[in-house]
Amino acid sequence: MLNTTKKTSGLSSSVVIPIPSQLEVLTPDEATLEANHIVGFDGNDIRSRPFNLLRSQVVKALEANSWNLFGTTSATPAAGKSFLSMNLAAALSRLSDKTIYLFDFDLRRGSLAEALGMEGETGLGEYLAGKTDDLQSVGRRVGDSNLVLFPCYRVKTNSAELLATKRFEALMVAIKSLPDDVIVICDLPPAFANDDTIMIAEYLDAYMLIIEQGITTKKQMNNTVALLKPTPCLGTVLNRYVGGLIDPYGYGYGGSEYSKYYSD
Repeated sequence: MLNTTKKTSGLSSSVVIPIPSQLEVLTPDEATLEANHIVGFDGNDIRSRPFNLLRSQVVKALEANSWNLFGTTSATPAAGKSFLSMNLAAALSRLSDKTIYLFDFDLRRGSLAEALGMEGETGLGEYLAGKTDDLQSVGRRVGDSNLVLFPCYRVKTNSAELLATKRFEALMVAIKSLPDDVIVICDLPPAFANDDTIMIAEYLDAYMLIIEQGITTKKQMNNTVALLKPTPCLGTVLNRYVGGLIDPYGYGYGGSEYSKYYSD
């Protein structure tokens, strides 16, 4: 295990972040992945193309800035941020030289465990509430991939109170101290749902803003960026984009030419 001890804001903390080989393996059912549109694990699936493209852009930006910890958020609910977080993490996990940690910090409405068909009672909410000190009981390695998921099973208490604790601070210190070959994605709540994202963003290197075509307004986008300052925006992703009939390069799942390219 990676044992990180660091003093921050008067707190001497020792938090153990498990490595993939020390975690119980979760093997998602193919039908569950299909039902939840999780396609990033299969590079031969035409539907993984937009996440492969996004993966390359993200890695390039992280390396250029010496970053390895970023979050995903949206201005409002139902913009597809968790869908994108999961598929991006899956695509990144296919890089042999990287270990990917995906933390579900949407404490009130965590959905990543459900997307993989994972059931349980001990998630990040229980850890932050002090009901367990063992992150090994929380995290799961996804199949034989390089992806580790730390899920959340939707806490009933005030989530902001959990994020204001020294326990959360110590966890983030440990996450930030992970090796350089680790990329950490934090799936965050919508920025205007509560103050959780503001509190978490303080610890991040950057965040990615998910914009829903035809729904998210320019004002909402600008207000989100202003709200999360000084944490930099890694970039924006236009989700549910529907390109024109003559647009072959959109982030949709592609037309006939891409189908031919990906076929056997």
